[in-house]
Amino acid sequence: MPVLRLKRVYDAPAGDDGKRILVDRLWPRGLTKEKARIDLWAKSLAPRDALRHEFHGHPDRWQEFVSAYDKELEGNPALAELKALVRKERATLLYASRDGEHNNAVVLLEALKR
Repeated sequence: MPVLRLKRVYDAPAGDDGKRILVDRLWPRGLTKEKARIDLWAKSLAPRDALRHEFHGHPDRWQEFVSAYDKELEGNPALAELKALVRKERATLLYASRDGEHNNAVVLLEALKR
């Protein structure tokens, strides 16, 4: 499997990012399309708004979020499409959260590795 990694969307694009895939439902505040250099916006793989709001700012409830988001991802046909894409080429999943350990991209990365 080619390299698959995570990166905050506000960090500068790098030559070794490969395909840059935004995995948030909302476009990152204050970031232009030119500066972000997004190749794919996988909006349909982001957690639904209710789930995102319920757990935002609550890292103590991380495992609950992981379980709920995993259930959402199970039935999402876009997950299989993204799996096929990242098996073929290097990719970087981009997220806007300041918390690099507790965000949907972390959960999505693990789902893609399974």
